[in-house]
Amino acid sequence: MSDTRIGTVERAFQLAREGACRSVSDIRERLTAEGYEGVFSHLNGMSIRRQLTDALVARGVTTPVESDDV
Repeated sequence: MSDTRIGTVERAFQLAREGACRSVSDIRERLTAEGYEGVFSHLNGMSIRRQLTDALVARGVTTPVESDDV
């Protein structure tokens, strides 16, 4: 039986669009808690952090917390 869990980046976007996360840091913490590995390296680039922040804003997060996120 193969592992059918979705990839780290795809899951990060799911959390940004649908989850309770309010920042990229929240997304990282959630992914780590869910057992994803290499979360920081997957979500460390400026472009992906901006895209995730944009997805949070589109979901209605009025002021995403951006300590090290952007």
